[in-house]
Amino acid sequence: MLGLEHPNTLTSMSNLAYTYGKQGQWTKAQEIEMQVMETRKRVLGLEHPCILISMSNLAWILKGQGHIDKATDLMTEVVALREKKLGIDHPDTKAIIQTLEQWRKQGREQTGLQTVVSNTDI
Repeated sequence: MLGLEHPNTLTSMSNLAYTYGKQGQWTKAQEIEMQVMETRKRVLGLEHPCILISMSNLAWILKGQGHIDKATDLMTEVVALREKKLGIDHPDTKAIIQTLEQWRKQGREQTGLQTVVSNTDI
């Protein structure tokens, strides 16, 4: 038996969280991914590559829940840690930066849309 802190168990749990997210069951997905992330932090340390994956996964879940600002904040942290660990020219770092830029653009568009709707209510 592997146990709750075994890397394979945590990967399976993260995969389950992903599946729940794809099904739109965001609360379950967030709960499981948070557990994975906290366990990995405790077992592996704050800057282990698996932590960065868990943080990124959680950011995607938050975005799926419509929490674009929280998702963007978390992904910003992921970018900073990836730059520190892997360097700015690493393909994974570049991909996460591109994702973050897209999310920031979506956040600005949502804010602009909310402003337009608010102004039409006057």
